[in-house]
Amino acid sequence: MITISLLAGLLALLLYQRMTYPFFWVDLMYYLKLRRYGRTLQARMQQGIITYLDCFIYQARKNPNKPFIIFENQTLTYQDVDRRSNQFANAFRTEGSLKQGDIVALLMFNEPDFICVWLGLCKLGCEVAFLNVNIKAQSLLHCFHSCGARTLVVGADLVRLVEEVLPGLKKDSMAVWVLDHTSPSEDCNSLLDKVELMSGETLSDHPKVDIMSNFLFIFTSGTTGLSKAARVGHLKAILSMAFFQMCGATSEDIIYITLPLYHMSASLLGVGGCIQLGATCVLKKKFSASQFWKDCVKHNVTVVQYIGELCRYLFNHPTVPEERAHSVRLFAGSGLRSDVWKQFVQRFGRIKIREGYGLTETSIGFLNYTEEVGPIGRASYFNKLSMAFELLRYDPQTYEPVRTPSGRCIRAQIGEAGILVAPLTAMNQFLGYAGNQIQSEKKLLRDVFKAGDVYFNTGDLLLHDYRDFLYFRDRIGDTFRWKGENVSTTEVSEVLGLLDFIQEANIYGVTIPGYEGRAGMAAIVLKQDHNLNGTKLYNHLVKSLPAYAWPWFLRMQASLDVTETFKQQKVKLVQEGFDPDVTQDLLYFLDVSKKDYILLTVSLYQDIVSGKFKL
Repeated sequence: MITISLLAGLLALLLYQRMTYPFFWVDLMYYLKLRRYGRTLQARMQQGIITYLDCFIYQARKNPNKPFIIFENQTLTYQDVDRRSNQFANAFRTEGSLKQGDIVALLMFNEPDFICVWLGLCKLGCEVAFLNVNIKAQSLLHCFHSCGARTLVVGADLVRLVEEVLPGLKKDSMAVWVLDHTSPSEDCNSLLDKVELMSGETLSDHPKVDIMSNFLFIFTSGTTGLSKAARVGHLKAILSMAFFQMCGATSEDIIYITLPLYHMSASLLGVGGCIQLGATCVLKKKFSASQFWKDCVKHNVTVVQYIGELCRYLFNHPTVPEERAHSVRLFAGSGLRSDVWKQFVQRFGRIKIREGYGLTETSIGFLNYTEEVGPIGRASYFNKLSMAFELLRYDPQTYEPVRTPSGRCIRAQIGEAGILVAPLTAMNQFLGYAGNQIQSEKKLLRDVFKAGDVYFNTGDLLLHDYRDFLYFRDRIGDTFRWKGENVSTTEVSEVLGLLDFIQEANIYGVTIPGYEGRAGMAAIVLKQDHNLNGTKLYNHLVKSLPAYAWPWFLRMQASLDVTETFKQQKVKLVQEGFDPDVTQDLLYFLDVSKKDYILLTVSLYQDIVSGKFKL
C-alpha cells in the first residue's frame, strides 16, 4: 500500500512538474553541462592551458595531423597552422622588432593567414586589433589612434584601403606590413618573402600572460560617432570558445564559417569553438548564397555558424539540388527571426537551430538549447545561477532606466520588455573602450539596486515571458543593426553634415518586412536656398561610409524635433517609418542603379514592403 501511494505521489509530482515547469529537466541538464565545462576549464588551467593560444597549442600537440582549416582548395592541419604561425612570429620579432605588449592592427579578409598571423602575434604576447574591412580612410586613422596600434598588417587585396592614409601613417611612425612577396610602395614592408625564410619550430620563450588582462581589440559602433575599440580579455575569449560545445557540436564535426573574422562571432565563438573541440573549420572568404549548399556538400559540412541575415539570404535564394543533399545537422548563431526560422527548417531539412545572444564587451550571453522557435535563451533559476542579469524598466522617450524616488532602478515585469543589464564580476568583466574613458563610463549603471553596485548596460531590450524564455526586442540608443553590422547613427549624421546643402540630419533605423534588422533612414533639414542633390549625396556616401551604413530613405523636414535637452527625437520617426500615407513630408529612396535618391511614391513603397523591389 505504501509503495502504491509512493508511486502515485511521484506520478502526481511528475505531472505537476510537466504542467508547471515543463523545461525543468532540460534547464537542469544544460546547467550541469555548463558545470562540466567549468570543471574541464579548471583542470586545463591547472595544466597551464590558460589562454586562447594555449588551447590551440594543446590541440596542435594532441591532434597534429587533423585538418584544422579548409579554405578553397587548401587544407591546413593543426600542425601546419602551428608551424606557420611560428614563422610569422619569428618574422615579426626579427624584422619588425615586435615584443610582448605591442599593439598590432590586422586588416584582412577571411583566409588561413588571418589566423596564422593572429596566432603568431599572440605567441609574441602582442595584443591584436581586428579592423573591419569595410571602413573608410577617416575611420581607419581613428581606429589606429584609439587602440594605440603602432603596426598594421594588411592583406594584399586590401592595400587600396590604406593607400589614402599612408602619409598619415608614416607621419605617425606606423609600420605597415603587407601580406605579399613584394612591397606595393616604399611606405610598406613586404611580409611573405620574409616569413618563408623563418623557422617553423616552436618558440622557446613563450610569454606568460595574466588571464584577467586584455587579449584583443574588437571595434564596435556606438554613440561616439566613430567605432570604439572594445577591450576583450583573455577570460572572455576562453569562455567564448565553449559556444559550439554548448550547442551540441563535437570534435568530429566539420564547421562552416562564412562570417568575417574581424567580428567576435567568427573569431572567438567560431574559430575558437573549433579549437576548443579539436574540430575542422571550413573557412569562406565571403558568404555566397549561390555557393553555400555546394560548399556544404563538397566538404561534408555538419555544423554552420550563422547570423540572421545569412539564413534569410539562403531562404530567398532559388532552389538548388544541394540544399537537400547536404549533411548539415546544426545551425548555431544569432539574429534569426521566428518566421524565417520556421520556413528555413521546413525547406532545408531536419536542421537543429541553436539561437544565442552575446556581446563583444562582456561575458553576458544566452543560448536557446530547446526546440522552441524564437527565443534567444532561458531565464530559469538554473540560468541565473550560472549568469546573473536583470531586465530594467525604462522610459520609452529617453531609453533611460526608470528610478524610484530613492534613486533605485525597477525590474521589468514578466511579459514587459526591459533593458538587459548584468552585474560586473570577476567572471563578467568590462575592460572598457581603449582611449575612451567617457564612453566606457556611459556603459555602466551605478547604484542600481543598492548603493555601490555596478551593472553593465547592454543597451538591448529583452522580454522575459511567463515560461522563462527570453526574446530579443530591440537595440536602443544611437545604434541599429543592418546587414549583420552595427550602424552608428552619430557617425552617419556627421558624414551627412559635411555636405554643403544639409543643415541637420537625424539618423535612425526602420523595419522592412522580410528583412533582418533595420534599414538606415535620415530625417533631413536642408540649408536655406539649397535643394537636395541626391547624386552628390550618393557619391559622398560611397566615399565615406560602408554600404551597410547608407541611409536608404530620406525624409525632408523643415526642422528636427528635439527634447528639452536638445537631443534629437527618434521614437516617432521610427514608428512612422517610410510610409508615404502617414506623413506629408517628402520621402526619397536610394536607387543604387541610378546612383541617386528618387521620390518615394506609394507604388514604390508597396514594391519595397512586398519584396518586389529588393534592397
